[in-house]
Amino acid sequence: MTLYLIDMAGVAVFAVSGVLAAGRKKLDLFGVVVLALVTAIGGGTLRDVLMDRGQVFWMTDPTYLVVITVVALATVQWVKHRPTPDHALELADAAGLAFFVIGGARIAQDAGLPGISVVVMGMMTGVAGGVVRDVLTTEIPFILRHRQLYATAAIAGVVTYLLLGRVGVPNTAAGLIGMATTFTLRLGSIYLGLRVPAFDYGGPPDSGDRGAAEGTGTDPD
Repeated sequence: MTLYLIDMAGVAVFAVSGVLAAGRKKLDLFGVVVLALVTAIGGGTLRDVLMDRGQVFWMTDPTYLVVITVVALATVQWVKHRPTPDHALELADAAGLAFFVIGGARIAQDAGLPGISVVVMGMMTGVAGGVVRDVLTTEIPFILRHRQLYATAAIAGVVTYLLLGRVGVPNTAAGLIGMATTFTLRLGSIYLGLRVPAFDYGGPPDSGDRGAAEGTGTDPD
């Protein structure tokens, strides 16, 4: 699977998540397309700016913007006539995360960055678009929601990809396994309640912790 196809698949599924987030907030059609765009290009834009790659990817290739817009409008029509599955937004976001973390990691790797920088760049490429989407819709970003496997899932996917490459697994296979790792961990967090262990230094719990302990706290998933 080429970097171009990975990037294109990533922007497509992140566009879907942007549309679903816009639908939850009942935005107009213009707002839907805008949210789909910023969700889909946010991570890649941050990646290109931080790596000083020259022009940002969607500026040099407007095909990305066309694909995002078409996918957004098609998703609007689809959800009008089909029931939206449970956790549809979270699933679309998980797929986008899986594609973008590996796409970002491979671009960083091809640029000759050291391993730790590849991991950080892959993670940031994957999470940034979703953070922008959630901030614009006044939601707590998935990366900050109570101990969810999100950035952790992204990091695990990139580390898996790099380790497999070190032992001689071809890039395509290693990338697919890395994507599957990220996506599977996100599914585990969404459906099985897998969480990152909490850091407790022994101080008094805040009101959110007390509410969760008493069964009054809420979890969006």
